[in-house]
Formats: sequence, C-alpha cells, structure tokens
Amino acid sequence: MSGWYEISQAKDGQYRFVLKAGNGEIILTSELYKAKTSAENGIASVQKNSPDDARYERLVAKNDKPYFNLKAANHQVIGTSQFYASEQSRDKGIESVKNNGATTTVKDLTG
Repeated sequence: MSGWYEISQAKDGQYRFVLKAGNGEIILTSELYKAKTSAENGIASVQKNSPDDARYERLVAKNDKPYFNLKAANHQVIGTSQFYASEQSRDKGIESVKNNGATTTVKDLTG
C-alpha cells in the first residue's frame, strides 16, 4: 500500500498536513498554515520536490538525534521529519518520503 497525506486542523484553527507511509507511520509533518489552501499548496510542493535528493537537508538535533527537512527550490522548509535513532534510519525515512511523496491521495480530516 502506498502512502497518503492527511490535512488536519489544530485547536487554534490553523491547518497542517502530514505524509504517512503505507504502514500509517508519519514520515513528514508540515508547519502550521492559516489557510487550508496553503496546506494544499504545501502538499503540491512535497509532490514536486520529494523525488529530488538535493531538496533534503540532513540535520542532527541538539539531543544528537538525526532528522531531516524537505525544502522547496526557494529553500523554504516544506516539512520536517521525526527524530531518528541513527543516521541510517533517518536516511530510510528520506527514502520513504521519496517513495511516498508523489501520492495524490489526500484525506481531509477537517470536517
């Protein structure tokens, strides 16, 4: 089963999306957007940029946990991963976003 996007609304009324792998695990989380259309545009940006390895910023957090950001051509962060136990598992997460990012399946959980 391939992955999908979910759009949800935070308690303050802002919107976010997540990209889930086929097993239902969240592999990428967006920032908060004031408008739902902005979240939808963010999904379109992931679909466009996720296949390009150069768009991934491989980082290590202050707690020494590896993670990554997916960036658009303008260097804006589109989405951020979870923290991983190792750089190897982070790199598998990047591969998962590359494999699932092009999906057109969007589940709107905003009502």
